[in-house]
Amino acid sequence: MGGIHSVMRGFAAVVVAGGLMMTALPPAQAASQVAVVVNDVPITTGDIAKRAAFLRLQRQKADKNTAREQMIDEALKRSEIARLRASVSASDVEAAVNRFAGGNKMNIKQLGQVLDQAGVGIEHFRQYVAVQMSWPRAVSARYGGSNGRMSPADLVKRMMDNGGKKPVTTEYFLQQVIFVIPESKRKSIVGKRQAEANASRAGFPGCDGAKAYAATMRDVSIRPLGRMMAQELPADWKPLIEKAGDGLTTGTRVTERGVEYLAICKKREVSDDLAAEIVFRAEDLGKKDSGAEDPNSKKYVEELRKKAQILDK
Repeated sequence: MGGIHSVMRGFAAVVVAGGLMMTALPPAQAASQVAVVVNDVPITTGDIAKRAAFLRLQRQKADKNTAREQMIDEALKRSEIARLRASVSASDVEAAVNRFAGGNKMNIKQLGQVLDQAGVGIEHFRQYVAVQMSWPRAVSARYGGSNGRMSPADLVKRMMDNGGKKPVTTEYFLQQVIFVIPESKRKSIVGKRQAEANASRAGFPGCDGAKAYAATMRDVSIRPLGRMMAQELPADWKPLIEKAGDGLTTGTRVTERGVEYLAICKKREVSDDLAAEIVFRAEDLGKKDSGAEDPNSKKYVEELRKKAQILDK
């Protein structure tokens, strides 16, 4: 998610401090007029007020001009993300918002109430999360070489900086087992399907026999996930994968598709060029996550600003 985690931590510190703190924050005013137009995209006074309120939640400088500049940058990023088709899915955004709410012992409704009380609103937060999750993809596509890959020269330089050694990481080959639940039956059969999925793990024959095994059960799908390094594991699955051993299955999770678990077909330590690149890229994302500014991101936004038509109203 790039730099969003550090922002969320700052926001969480305020949320955890208690709802009473929210009442001290002045609410954002409703949108009343267009304040600035960025490449034909209007930004309203209401948008700017919400961003100022959000900055206050993060205990950052929250004057009108700072909020306005952030909204301009965000509009430029959003347009570039759309142009490059680098956007994460709506379900990825909603999952991130849900994780944030759950991590602070709230559900989405309660988080929305907190954000409304602060003058931000849940939709402003969702839009912010979407841009923060998607923007690193655009930056990687712009500066990371073809398909966002690290160039051979950059890879060699990073290895030299690492003492000439290629980093070692864990490589997984995974399969996804899905006990499908139709949306119309989600409330009525989720418990039954979870029991069936848990029971099936004991008899799982391994990845080679997975499809034949699934055919003996009703509405069970097998999806090969292929090769995946430890740094690429989905956040929701990573703890379960790390607890499971080679040739075993993870615990189950209820998802939008049904009840799922992963089968670990193979697991080994690797130190090839692809593994090195993935480790180095994960380290770079970690630096961004800690709050350090990505120079490529800053340069990219500056380029977009120079080309943009930004009109004050």
